[in-house]
Amino acid sequence: MPFIRVSYLKSHYESAQLERVSHTLMSALIQHFEVPADDLFQVFHSHHPDEFYYSSHYLGVERSDGLLFIQITLKSGRTTEQKTSLYSTLAEQLSRTVPMRKEDVFIVLVDTEYEDWSFGNGMAQMLNQ
Repeated sequence: MPFIRVSYLKSHYESAQLERVSHTLMSALIQHFEVPADDLFQVFHSHHPDEFYYSSHYLGVERSDGLLFIQITLKSGRTTEQKTSLYSTLAEQLSRTVPMRKEDVFIVLVDTEYEDWSFGNGMAQMLNQ
């Protein structure tokens, strides 16, 4: 049940590249977190340069304007090993499929609980699972 937001500079990525990002994200989530294949909820946000700020060298990572901010909100419960495996897989696969630099893959996982989700109809569907 991940909900994914991807933010990027509008001038840097084309539709075909963003579609490859989407497929790569879903494939990695299926592989590492056993997400169902039809659990697809992704939003891509394009930004102008005056709306997109980042440190080009924080923690020794040299970032460029090709940076993708990937925020994945999901149910808590994944291990540190699962999370770090996801990070490395995404960096590797996105660098090949988009293509893009591994340094420009910025991922944040946001853990939530079942009561934090409503998939429509004003109901908390996951509480009934």
